[in-house]
Amino acid sequence: MLLLSIFIFILSIAINYNQVLNSLFFLRIGLLIFALTGVISLNALYIQSIGSGMGIYSGLFQVTALTQSFDLFIFIIGALILLVWPSNNSYYKKYIKNIETISLWENINVISIKNYPREYALITLISTLGASLLISSSDLISLYLSIELQSFGVYILASLYKNSRSGVSAGLKYFLLGSLSSCIILLGASIIYTYTGLTHFDSIYSFITVSNNSGIIQGISLGIILIFIGLFFKIGAAPLHNWSPDVYDDSPTIVTIWLTIMPKISLLLLLLELYINIGLIEYNFSFYSTENIINSIETTNIITYLKNLILISSILSLIIGSTLGLSQLKIKRLLAYSTISHLGYLLLALAINTEQSVESLLFYIIQYSLTNLNIFLIIIALGLFVHSLLLKDSLNSIEYEGSENDIQYITKLKGIFFNNPLLSLSLSICLFSMAGIPPLIGFFSKQFVLYAAIQKGYYFISIVAIIFSVISASYYLNIIKILHISETNSKSTLINSNINSNTNINSNTNINSNINSNTNINSNYEISSIHSFIISTLTISIILFILKPSILLNSTAILSLTLFNY
Repeated sequence: MLLLSIFIFILSIAINYNQVLNSLFFLRIGLLIFALTGVISLNALYIQSIGSGMGIYSGLFQVTALTQSFDLFIFIIGALILLVWPSNNSYYKKYIKNIETISLWENINVISIKNYPREYALITLISTLGASLLISSSDLISLYLSIELQSFGVYILASLYKNSRSGVSAGLKYFLLGSLSSCIILLGASIIYTYTGLTHFDSIYSFITVSNNSGIIQGISLGIILIFIGLFFKIGAAPLHNWSPDVYDDSPTIVTIWLTIMPKISLLLLLLELYINIGLIEYNFSFYSTENIINSIETTNIITYLKNLILISSILSLIIGSTLGLSQLKIKRLLAYSTISHLGYLLLALAINTEQSVESLLFYIIQYSLTNLNIFLIIIALGLFVHSLLLKDSLNSIEYEGSENDIQYITKLKGIFFNNPLLSLSLSICLFSMAGIPPLIGFFSKQFVLYAAIQKGYYFISIVAIIFSVISASYYLNIIKILHISETNSKSTLINSNINSNTNINSNTNINSNINSNTNINSNYEISSIHSFIISTLTISIILFILKPSILLNSTAILSLTLFNY
């Protein structure tokens, strides 16, 4: 369904080359596609054969209850992101009531009003298709093609704004480093194929079980480790994280939402499927012969290598994400390091490889995705609010050429609580949840991971996780403190700093007098009702999770049990 919709989408854009239809129309079509494919995924959950797994396309993909459930989750997240996309420039124009003044400002290019690309919806659909296929991949060929399909869409999103120097820089950097990680994955897949002559996952697992050649097993181990390293690079786990803060910071906020949430869901689920299936191989041995004992030892070595690799990346992610985030001045760079820190918890849950740890991993993915989505939606709303103040003041004093409505520096949030208390409180609640403050949903996700780790005897890494969780909480609290600092002179400081860095002075005094005499600014600030409804719904869910946790917890428990049906 999604693939057919993409083909129709491409054809409609090609036919409508002269842009008779604006970007808002294509966004609404994208929303309908997400909704319809989500309904289809939900309906597929009621097929009984799906629960035990069903191969499609000659075994290239394996559809299970887990893959269908997270397909539905991905489609919901994608639809929510599209709902708040600023598709036109009416936001600016509502502050200027004189039509002649609007035309004048556009002609002299005083305000850089961006026509957001209508291809955004198409690219998000292509990236989502890659994520959906990646979750269900059961072959080395489908794995690589799905990763590239998802990645190409994200590369284009990062550089979608051709007039933005930072956006193009982010897209180029993401493309080059993403291509390197894809090469590592492809190298690992080719090594596995060289030693086995197989590409299907189940066939490779069976080959490891019956092979008694230690050299072949070691070659397969090398290929699997390279694939995991490439996937760690893709999700931005330490020490392969250097690209993510730069790319997140240089990309527009609406694109950063997609980068920080959508690819990570599919890649983490792929890591989960691979690691669990490799770990289950040793349970298939009968220890009644010397040959099987040797095979079990070799297979255990593969699992040990992978577990050590995941644990090392987990510890480094916790340390680097927590410590380097303390020195960040830009909000999106800080959130990038926050993501790296949370990846430490996710990888710890992955390494433990028990029913309880998998349940905590799935729960952590869901809650973190929703909380992170809400934070970025609030930042977009606050960015519109801050730039509305800048627009009103700059129109009455000096020509101001604004950039996109992104909040770059944390200091721009100073005193926002006194102007917009509800958005500030919502952001504070989300940050408290990310820090793991009870009784918010983020506290329970960390608690479940740490409880599973302690049960399996991972005491040292549990202590490390607790210590650096406290450290990371300090930069969340710093943002909250800045939000609630007295707004004395903060507005004027904000305006002056932005004008000094972004203004384009025009010496034509006639234009100045024309603008000042004909402009009528509306002091009321509003975000769309859909945007505010999504923020309020997600915020209430974060607060009130403790009152009704059974729905989400039971769902993740059932999904985790389906992976351990040996």
